[in-house]
Amino acid sequence: MSLETQVREVAQKAREAGRLLARADAGKKDQALKTLADHLIYNQDEILKANALDVDRALQNGLDDARVERLKLNPEAVKSMAEACLEVAAMADPVGEIESMHKRPSGITVGRMRIPLGVVAIIYESRPNVTVDAAILCLKAGNAVILRGGSEAAHSNQILAALVSRALAENGLPEAGVSGLPTVEREAVRIMLKQDDCIDVVIPRGGEGLIRAVVQEASMPVLKHYKGVCHIYVHKDADLNQALEIVHNAKVQRPGVCNALECLLVHRDIAPVFLPALKDRLSPDGVRFKACEQSLPFLGEAAEPAVQEDFGHEFLSLTLAVKVVDGQTQAQTHIEKHGSGHSEAILTRDYLRSLRFLREVDASAVMVNASTRFNDGGQFGLGAEIGISTSKLHAYGPMGIKELTSTKFIVLGEGHVRQ
Repeated sequence: MSLETQVREVAQKAREAGRLLARADAGKKDQALKTLADHLIYNQDEILKANALDVDRALQNGLDDARVERLKLNPEAVKSMAEACLEVAAMADPVGEIESMHKRPSGITVGRMRIPLGVVAIIYESRPNVTVDAAILCLKAGNAVILRGGSEAAHSNQILAALVSRALAENGLPEAGVSGLPTVEREAVRIMLKQDDCIDVVIPRGGEGLIRAVVQEASMPVLKHYKGVCHIYVHKDADLNQALEIVHNAKVQRPGVCNALECLLVHRDIAPVFLPALKDRLSPDGVRFKACEQSLPFLGEAAEPAVQEDFGHEFLSLTLAVKVVDGQTQAQTHIEKHGSGHSEAILTRDYLRSLRFLREVDASAVMVNASTRFNDGGQFGLGAEIGISTSKLHAYGPMGIKELTSTKFIVLGEGHVRQ
């Protein structure tokens, strides 16, 4: 059987499974999620052994630090995946929900009903937890999903996908509701991206190169974010002690993720006080600064002069670009030029200033006096997320259950005909 035939078969089976899941009983879907949670906890040792094989191979192959960090699983991560299953199971089922009904002058009643997207393809690198997150969110939203994880996480993804399939089968749901491609060859992905009659949307999660390649090849819609260039603007009236802790969290907690801080903008009036304190707070954790001409004198040996390419760059490491600005207008202009539409924050005690920032800054999440690290489906109450979209059609920001559905119009009449 040719590779094209194999991929085509996967897509067709997913389409058939999607039709069944679209009308599956909500209680049956929830029970499958609970079953999966049990399987994850019971098989934790096997999951971690498989993941250790992937991590060892990644280190031997010289995979960069950011992707190795995303690849690693530990008992807490497995527990979090199981908890996400239970949290999603406890959420209201969006399928069939009627969002609005109104009567028209003609006498008909028009409303919108929430429906599954259909078949979702997920292409992702490194993070094996995406296997579970994608599966449980798509299942709850009544979608079938085709998973294509990176070869660097092959062992981890294989055991996690097998546990998902077992949970589906044990609860009378189609195993093809969660499926994978028959090979890790890139040609299989290229073929899959042409199956627009079976696959409704593709969501790539990974580096900018992966996402651009998917956008170029796909014949179906793509929900994407190319990179996470996140900014924090510290205004002159900010609580500086609070600001230090927020910036530290945004940069240091997990520097290799897309909602980590990449560029700090500081009002010129507080730069002589705030920047030396920033150096003292972040340098012990290994943070290095790419500093503009005005900020460089205040950051000492931990800094080096920034070049133009440092602004708008996603470092995914303990490197932070720093720029002194004259005020909020200049800060927002910088964000508009260099931001990626992911996460932006202002630190200020001025209510009207914060409202202006919320209203005018264009990003999937805009924050006041909070770390950019909060732009996460779990933190926003979505249970888990399938990705963060920085394209506005049809979702913007973390994508949970509701974002994996669409709506159709429904019309109720009593023999009405159009005049």
